[in-house]
Amino acid sequence: MTHTTYTTTAKAVRGGLLGAAAVLLLAGAAPARAIPQETARGDWLFVTVTTGDARSSDTRGTLLLCDPPQGHGHAAEACAQLTAARGDIRAIAPRDVLCPMVHAPVTARARGQWNGRSVDYAETFTNTCVMGARTGAVFALDG
Repeated sequence: MTHTTYTTTAKAVRGGLLGAAAVLLLAGAAPARAIPQETARGDWLFVTVTTGDARSSDTRGTLLLCDPPQGHGHAAEACAQLTAARGDIRAIAPRDVLCPMVHAPVTARARGQWNGRSVDYAETFTNTCVMGARTGAVFALDG
């Protein structure tokens, strides 16, 4: 008699689990509703800095907004440099600094909008000093 009760209970539990799984599957099959999202207006870039190589890397990033400057530790300076370079990171006037000849690769990436134009920038530098000398405050995420 105990065996029958166990079997009946197991069947009931299994049936309940299958029914719950079916309900979850049907709920997941319903079309997802689009959630309206506000897009950033004006000039903005999502900037990231990855230190290290492909095997061991550390990535930091932030959203740089330039109307008004915010979201970045050096937003005002970075926005002024980007404005002078018309949003072209490669055109930022390089600083005259002496950087150590240490190989510590760092990759800078930026994606966003500047003057209604898409920006997609990526470059790997020998070290953070060289990156800072060539890109100004744009990737200075030390805040």
